[in-house]
Amino acid sequence: MSGTAHTFGGSWTEQKLSLLDQYLSAYTTALKNQPFILGYIDAFAGTGTRTAHQPTDAQQAALLDFPAEEAAEFFDGSVRIALRTDPPFQHFVFIESDRRRYAALDETLKSEFPEIYNSGKVQILKQDANTAIQNLLKTSSPDYRAVMFLDPYGMQVSWKTIEGIAASRIIDLLVLFPIGMGVNRLLRKDGRIRESEKRRLTDCFGSADWESKFYKQSDQRSLFSPEDEAVKTANFETIANHYNDRLKSVFEAVATNPVWLRNSKNSPLYALCFAASNAKGAPIAVRIATHIFKKASG
Repeated sequence: MSGTAHTFGGSWTEQKLSLLDQYLSAYTTALKNQPFILGYIDAFAGTGTRTAHQPTDAQQAALLDFPAEEAAEFFDGSVRIALRTDPPFQHFVFIESDRRRYAALDETLKSEFPEIYNSGKVQILKQDANTAIQNLLKTSSPDYRAVMFLDPYGMQVSWKTIEGIAASRIIDLLVLFPIGMGVNRLLRKDGRIRESEKRRLTDCFGSADWESKFYKQSDQRSLFSPEDEAVKTANFETIANHYNDRLKSVFEAVATNPVWLRNSKNSPLYALCFAASNAKGAPIAVRIATHIFKKASG
């Protein structure tokens, strides 16, 4: 396995993995006596192997500038947490689109978790995360309950995918939303956003109303711009709250206290959000997630 281990970032990644660990344990404990097949779905699984490492600010900037080839090295650990959760899950789906990381993940599972790997309880899919999730949801069973972890490198998760997860009625979702170098970076102060970037933002939020939420029209006109110009009013909190509100529009229940993950300069990178899709289980799931998030936020 030499050369395949991923190295990745400081305390914010450790916090992310700790919160995932706590929720997975609480989830399987709460449902251990229920007549469901309990599954875990990881849509950006990586290699399954990681080495803790503190990235430089330049690396953090590159990591959140969307190229998966560079960013992926800083994301791993969730696979092992899920496989070691006690009480255990009965089924696992790991999604990884990169051919080399997919091969390394397969090797890691085969060598380190042979019992689970050979039991038929594990699916490893080499597909785009959005495509894989939407295909999985088409074949889901009412006897299946799952936690899905969406830990993208940037803005890869389409709102159509989020809507599908919400409509499944069987999934609890933990999703990292890129408020910092992801969304905020595209929101120019003068509102002059390229059309391609506007489409990315709309695909991320599932609606174009982000423009009216994040900008207002300026009363001042310049000599070279006779029409009113847009002025950015959004800050990190505005962006995170809008995404959480969008989750509320499609899920049964959503935790109102997302955890902000920050870099060494205390700048927000992500908001870890939680949403539950099952009407009966959502109140309990959100109560558990809210409690875990509250402890993390101090």
